[in-house]
Amino acid sequence: MMEVVVIRTGTANIASVLAGLRRAGAAPRVSSDPLDVQAARMAVLPGVGTVSAAMERIDGAGLADPLRRRLSAGRPTLCVCLGLQLLAGGSEESPGVEALGVVPGTATRFSGGVRVPQLGWNRVEAGEGCRLLRDGHAYFANSYKLDAAPEGWCAATSDHGGRFVAAMERGSVLACQFHPELSGAWGLDLIGRWLEAGGEAPC
Repeated sequence: MMEVVVIRTGTANIASVLAGLRRAGAAPRVSSDPLDVQAARMAVLPGVGTVSAAMERIDGAGLADPLRRRLSAGRPTLCVCLGLQLLAGGSEESPGVEALGVVPGTATRFSGGVRVPQLGWNRVEAGEGCRLLRDGHAYFANSYKLDAAPEGWCAATSDHGGRFVAAMERGSVLACQFHPELSGAWGLDLIGRWLEAGGEAPC
């Protein structure tokens, strides 16, 4: 059974993430130790809430640099909900707050008269070349999003007042704006594919 370190950000519903990983056949444990983040074969960066609150916790625990190194190296990492937005340089929600900056761009708020936050199920359409992501329906709970995937990443998109990045992947890094652990059998299958790919990836 694959051990997965779930990073404690202080801004996530870790219970649902742990339950989803267990259902997918993994053995998760929670940690906020930078050495665990650095050494873990597989890690999950969950998040709910604001970039500023999450980064305050991440910076305070000394996790930012180990996370940046891990993600930049393409080591098996699953980023969930706010976890995806933390990969960018920042967010309109938290002006002046530096996020992880692993990818260029800024998370922007939904506009165009749609309901904010987006709360519930939405269609996910996988782009050409995706290995892990497939078409289906996922559960979202977000007010901010990335408008386009950075160069070198394969993306799946959804529509809520316009197309946005529902998820993106590069090697063994998978970042989901939705909650795969709350997305039924489709989400469980996605977690399973990530676990399988991460188990085969060199570390």
